Amino acid sequence: MMKKLKYKMMVMGAATFTGLLGGVENAYAGNTFVDIIQNVEDSIRTVPGLISGVSYMMGILLAMLGILKIKDHVENPSQTPLQQGAIRLAAGGALFALPIVSEAMLGTIGEDGTAVEAPAVNALEMQVQ
Repeated sequence: MMKKLKYKMMVMGAATFTGLLGGVENAYAGNTFVDIIQNVEDSIRTVPGLISGVSYMMGILLAMLGILKIKDHVENPSQTPLQQGAIRLAAGGALFALPIVSEAMLGTIGEDGTAVEAPAVNALEMQVQ
């Protein structure tokens, strides 16, 4: 079981590495400083998507490892504490939720880094009869 999992993880890692290398564009930066800065800016634009993808993959991986540790605990509680599986599940859930949380923060703060203005609240008028 573990040999199959290690083999599949190695295949997935090789596929990811090949995909990343295949996505690399021309490395020639140009002759001027402005061209270099423009290329750096174009390259950095795709980093949030890469971080999201890696976060999803690592979250799923840790969740699977957490389930396997909990299975090990059920089979032999004296050898594998339940804490190990629970920690992996919690870390996997946090990594899986990271892109969603960062998108919510970006929507709250705004794209330019300034806080979004809250709407004005009108005073309540109470009439006593």
